[in-house]
Amino acid sequence: MIGRLAGRVIFRGTDHVMIDVGGVGYVVHVDERTLAALPKAGEAAALYTDLLVREDLLQLFGFLTPVEKEWHRLLMSVQGIGARASMAILGALGPDGVGRAIALGDVSAIRAAPGVGPKIAQRVTIELRDKAPALMAMGAAPEITDTAPVIAPDTVAAPVAPDRNPAAQAEALSALSNLGYGPADASRAVAQVVDEAGDDTAMLIRMALKRLAPS
Repeated sequence: MIGRLAGRVIFRGTDHVMIDVGGVGYVVHVDERTLAALPKAGEAAALYTDLLVREDLLQLFGFLTPVEKEWHRLLMSVQGIGARASMAILGALGPDGVGRAIALGDVSAIRAAPGVGPKIAQRVTIELRDKAPALMAMGAAPEITDTAPVIAPDTVAAPVAPDRNPAAQAEALSALSNLGYGPADASRAVAQVVDEAGDDTAMLIRMALKRLAPS
């Protein structure tokens, strides 16, 4: 399994790049977002990759982060979603957008991806509703710095409710943080819905997102 490539971009196509690694050129299929983020030909680049193996075909698909790669694999577990459809969904929404759409059951957001119809979009939100929270809670490894981060007093997260499952609340807070919400807002939203959602992490994330959505 080829899980990651690091080398030099030697060609950029409309939906793929060729990366030279030790004199071998690997063709890696990417979505529009990833292609836009990659450097121009001649410069160094690295991609996390997933290898699609068929009887008459080998294809590499590339991603900027390991979390995005895992979303790709999870999307392909849904019946009717192949590699191309998965890349279209990730290209249209990005990993954070996919997680938010699934958590909220937003079928129309999934349908925004080219070639994805209403039945497939609905299947994605239903089948991945309970599987998505674990990926939403995955964050990039923290950047190592020489100084400790400074946290302003008004951004300190509120403690989790002691009478509920702290692991579910921690996963929900991590997922909301990875979606860009501040610690104080995320903690407040989780605290507001924890009694109703209980220990169901997926429900906790979904209800908290609804609280955080602009009215």
